[in-house]
Amino acid sequence: MQWHLYCRVVDNFGDIGIAWRLAVDLAGRGHSVRFAVDDRSVLAWLAPDGAPGVEVVGWADASAAPADAVIELFGAGLPESAWANANGRGTPPVFVNLEHLSAEGYVERSHGLPSPRQSPHGPVTTWFFYPGFNPRTGGLLREPGLLERRRAFGDGGDWLAARGIELRPDERRASLFCYANDAVGPLLETLAATPTHLLLTAGPASDQVAAALGPSLMRGALRATRLPFLAQADFDRLLWSCELNFVRGEDSLVRALWAGAPFVWQLYPQADGAHHAKLDAFLACYLDGAAPALEQALGSLFARWNGATGGAFPLPPMGSALAAQWAAHNARWRDGLGAQPDLVTGLIGFVESKR
Repeated sequence: MQWHLYCRVVDNFGDIGIAWRLAVDLAGRGHSVRFAVDDRSVLAWLAPDGAPGVEVVGWADASAAPADAVIELFGAGLPESAWANANGRGTPPVFVNLEHLSAEGYVERSHGLPSPRQSPHGPVTTWFFYPGFNPRTGGLLREPGLLERRRAFGDGGDWLAARGIELRPDERRASLFCYANDAVGPLLETLAATPTHLLLTAGPASDQVAAALGPSLMRGALRATRLPFLAQADFDRLLWSCELNFVRGEDSLVRALWAGAPFVWQLYPQADGAHHAKLDAFLACYLDGAAPALEQALGSLFARWNGATGGAFPLPPMGSALAAQWAAHNARWRDGLGAQPDLVTGLIGFVESKR
């Protein structure tokens, strides 16, 4: 099928990160993809080599060829040209609004519902498609063979060494990818108590830690290394190389799930506090079946990282029974999610059912 994907780069690159993974996954399964984006400069570091089967075009340029499916990312709108074939001759494209990931109850209720709209060329039905964590939703992005590649990758020591990153056998390796976060200072104090190598992604994570630690990038048993902007494939490898990952937004959350190691998620902060309800819904899903002690500990940890509480940073000590339970829980959760249908498989089937 011919797919037209429309993505606006709003902020923080999470929107284009998800959209690009979707485009690459579709193309990897033999589909043709026109990727229309309003700021393609981000792709220079996010995907410097492009992808076979994905044609990157300007925001209003995708409709030069007829489409079987038109995908609007996150309700960010479509250019007028995208509606050109909505009511013309032949089979019109299927219009889908791919929405944000959440574990909240409205996702299951809204997934797959129609949404009548008035386009410049007449009335059109678009369809809501919601990612999610169970088979009653659209699932999670997971390209074929991902979990097998992750297992074959190993612990990442060779990958890090090849990039000139010094390795010490007694250190915990952790990655940090975050928005501006008042909890960074308490996090550093906690990490400094145990030999830890903190790998800093470019942007707010790197800037905040550098401001806190100074030029040495060291405190107590903690040392940090600043990384450049990473292409998506290398970001995945970074997560695979760490025993603890701090991630933000939607795309890196999903990639941390597939990495299988313990992670802490920072949601996009919203002024009205709506992200706290979203966090509560996620924790109810993520911690379902966890031992009470682990459920309580991780609930406190995620709340602190997302600004719902204050004080010291309650990270389970490395080598503790609680840390071992956390690692085992994450591995089980990843395997359970991996047994469910992935998002692109579901999206292809959904579009085919509406044609």
